[in-house]
Amino acid sequence: MDSSLPSFGSEPSLEPLLQEIVKGHFRQQCSSVIIPDFWGHFDQPPAAGEDVVVLGNAMQGLRSAVESSSGAAKLIEGLPSANHDCSVMDELYKILRGLLSITVPPCFPGIMKSIVLASFELFCTVSEKGEGNSMELEDDDELETGAGKEEEEKWIIFTGLVADMHSLKLLHFFMEHAVTVVIHDKVNDCVEERCASEFESNLLESTVSYVKSHFLKWLQVIFEMSSEVPSRWTNQLEYHCYKSFAAMRIKELFDIIVEYPDSKPAIEDLKVCLSQVEMKVHLMDSLKHSFEQRLLHPGANTADIITQYILAIRSLKLLDPTGVIIERVCQPIKDYLRKREDSVRCIVANLVDGGGNELAEELASRGSVLMDLNEDSENEEEDFDNWVPNPVDADPKKSSRSRQTSDIISILVNIYGSKEMFINEYRQLLAERLVQTTDYNTTGEVYNLELLKLKFGETNLNFCEVMIKDVADSRRINASLQQAVATTDHQEEEGSSEMEFNALILSYVFWPAFKDEKIVLPEAINQKMDVYCKQYEALKGMRTLKWIPGLGVVKLDLELAGGTQSFNVSSARATVIYHFENQVSWMIDDLRAKLGISGAALRKHLNFWTNQGILREYPVDTFTVVENVEDSNAPTSSHVDVDDERESVMMSTEERKENDLQVFWPYIVGMLTNLGKLPQERIHSMLKMFAMQGPNSRECSTSELKAFLDRKVKDHQLTYLAGMYQLAHTRT
Repeated sequence: MDSSLPSFGSEPSLEPLLQEIVKGHFRQQCSSVIIPDFWGHFDQPPAAGEDVVVLGNAMQGLRSAVESSSGAAKLIEGLPSANHDCSVMDELYKILRGLLSITVPPCFPGIMKSIVLASFELFCTVSEKGEGNSMELEDDDELETGAGKEEEEKWIIFTGLVADMHSLKLLHFFMEHAVTVVIHDKVNDCVEERCASEFESNLLESTVSYVKSHFLKWLQVIFEMSSEVPSRWTNQLEYHCYKSFAAMRIKELFDIIVEYPDSKPAIEDLKVCLSQVEMKVHLMDSLKHSFEQRLLHPGANTADIITQYILAIRSLKLLDPTGVIIERVCQPIKDYLRKREDSVRCIVANLVDGGGNELAEELASRGSVLMDLNEDSENEEEDFDNWVPNPVDADPKKSSRSRQTSDIISILVNIYGSKEMFINEYRQLLAERLVQTTDYNTTGEVYNLELLKLKFGETNLNFCEVMIKDVADSRRINASLQQAVATTDHQEEEGSSEMEFNALILSYVFWPAFKDEKIVLPEAINQKMDVYCKQYEALKGMRTLKWIPGLGVVKLDLELAGGTQSFNVSSARATVIYHFENQVSWMIDDLRAKLGISGAALRKHLNFWTNQGILREYPVDTFTVVENVEDSNAPTSSHVDVDDERESVMMSTEERKENDLQVFWPYIVGMLTNLGKLPQERIHSMLKMFAMQGPNSRECSTSELKAFLDRKVKDHQLTYLAGMYQLAHTRT
């Protein structure tokens, strides 16, 4: 037999035929015997912890079967004329891998994952016991570590399995997918353990370095018998690390924004991750959902929503300087703020608060930049030398200027598209603050006004400048009239001349509308007001004063048996408690008739004094002075400030609308008097013709007119029948 082999080998044309015969025979053996025997070891799922033993036995059987079936192939490779560039054994291994790949049982991927996962955990255990020594495979398959005997035996079994796979060139076929899955899971666990909820330091670089060094040692142990421990594993580890880190930070992004700027390092790490993995779309969808679920709901305070919006703009601008993420993610916040009635007032209040909030700091730092409300205009002056195209994922309907602006105030104002709304709200807020001042100190308001003039323009705030000037003029006028008022005493009661009386004189044309709570003031106060008015008329000639009693602020001391308490309260509440000086007990109906106010308003004032421990209600609707403060539920503080208990003195938005619509009431009365019954549409068309034509006329929509007419029906001034409105007193 041996002497005949050279004669066969001397015929070059017979070698490919021999190879095909050998490969065909090997394919038949694999299909009928070798592979069924191999997979037969996994007909029943291995017991817990026995999977590596079962696979090891299967691999040993597979190795023996392949060796016994590949003798002819080895003889062919030994021929002098054999093509060493294309090994017959390599062809057989390809056949084996191909047939194995199409017959893998469903349970096998899970078994391989379990084995690879156990090997990684064993590697970590042995590494820890080895006190940092690297794990290396020697020829005798022993570990140069300080591991225990049990771990060493387990590791020898695993390395024997790896050796069998390598000998059959099945190492990557069996291991690669399972190793990839385990790496992904373990990298996720590692990133979560090291970096979750840690926002105040840069952790990405150190985490990537740790993952590469830790996992590559394990991969080197698995694949070192193979000459292929390629750089793709390093790249794959980096990719998994970046992806896991980005996914974790995206999940935490809402909390990162809340803690900005302390969380700036976390934003910087996420920015690096987004440059390595494509997760921007996932980030935008996730953050938008977080905003809708955690922020944009009725339970959230408007101030908190605005603060979160500002922090989102600043943090996302750092994350994505192009502004695309801000444009997509923050649109629901803008839409929601536009629906909230108190959002404008809250923004303006934060602007002038001076308490170190985000908007106040923004106004102080960027107040010199005049606000531009035309950010979406297409008529932009392009800097062609520095022009760059818009990002591919940017909204083509919006200009690049709207995305790239960093002026927070302009962004907030542009939610509503007009700065007039903010200026009017600032007038309301400024008027309320000025009216409540008791020392004529307007330094803070002047400072805020000057900053706002730089932001909104000086012309738009002329009325506000007049309002502040009124306070300064009132200080000067009070100084001139104080002596005359103090020396003129029309009261007979002892001590009344010691009452200090000051007035805030307003130019009513420039001030917004106030609530005017009608109440009968004490005679002593009325006489003081008369004297002050006469002195003012003497000083100013043809001018006079119209008093608004409900806006007054009173500083008073209440002397009771248990001590003295000081209060700063509204004139209405001071008037209520004043009537208990000479009469210690009042029924609510008697006091209401005395003061000329509604029962609801009076009870509100009486409840305030009851809560302060000054009055007590017993029996029902009867209020009595509590002589001993210690016997009451009085608060511990001896001073109550007006700011803690006073309602707004300005008309609400609805009240202002109602007041404005009152301008049309005389026209409506005239129409219905002359024409009788009219439908709403006819009334609206006639108002547009006769009452809405002037340059300063008030516009009235059909919905506003309908609500106004319905309120008149409720007040019994109109009747409504069959779609027609009629004056109540003319109904037949």
